Amino acid sequence: MSSSFITEENVLISFSGGRTSGLMLKMFIDANGGTLPTNYKVVFANTGKEHPNTLKFVNDCAVNWGIEIVWLEFKCDEGDKPKQRWKQVSYETASRDGQPFADLIKMRSYLPNPVTRFCTIDMKIRPIQFYCEQILSWTEWNVAIGFRADEMSRVKKLANNKEKFERFAPLAQLSITKREVSEFWQSQAFDLELPNNNGVTDHGNCDLCFLKGEYKRIRLMAEHPEIANWWIEQEQSIGATFRKDAPNYQQLKQFAIKQVDFFGYEREDLADCFCAD
Repeated sequence: MSSSFITEENVLISFSGGRTSGLMLKMFIDANGGTLPTNYKVVFANTGKEHPNTLKFVNDCAVNWGIEIVWLEFKCDEGDKPKQRWKQVSYETASRDGQPFADLIKMRSYLPNPVTRFCTIDMKIRPIQFYCEQILSWTEWNVAIGFRADEMSRVKKLANNKEKFERFAPLAQLSITKREVSEFWQSQAFDLELPNNNGVTDHGNCDLCFLKGEYKRIRLMAEHPEIANWWIEQEQSIGATFRKDAPNYQQLKQFAIKQVDFFGYEREDLADCFCAD
């Protein structure tokens, strides 16, 4: 077992709600004798656009493994200063209608995009940071990220960090790949109730994140066209699009409904996002 799982330093375990970070969390628990010391905290940052089964999975991990998972959300009530733009919620009270994300877009008056991904910063990184500083009174800490050894391009980006905390990928250090992740969950009494597409959970994270390729987003809309409505509303409210190099969400929804030939659309996600695992 890597020494990264056992340390006297403060550790923030960033749980995305996916299978990989779920395995990482269980390895931390097992390495520390079945529980987590007080210098370890597990946090899930909810955007309101996660699949309901992702939220259920986060809660299932807490219940089945007997640990506390802290749920955080972005908020921007009138008069809030930047460091007040977060709140602690629970599985029962967490947003399921995209309101935190919509509030952020309204506050910013423009949409996040592949170049300016403030959604990750404002809805995940900053709420977690403010929780560590304001509630835990931590001045230094390490953030465990659920990146595997078969996604080293993402792991390498962790070193490019100007924050007061250090990020690390313990699973990558142990050469764990999606194969080991899949084998682990096949042996468990519960699992994330979302399809596993060769180690990738297409339905995971924000349901129609603009970083997902057009082909993937069209397929997801073909299954449930209604999930496009929130994204369409955001584009129309701002009068812009999440991506300038792709059809807008209204057009993608029409493609999905008509089940047109998807040939020509990119099949790969555009970029790596630290929301994912």
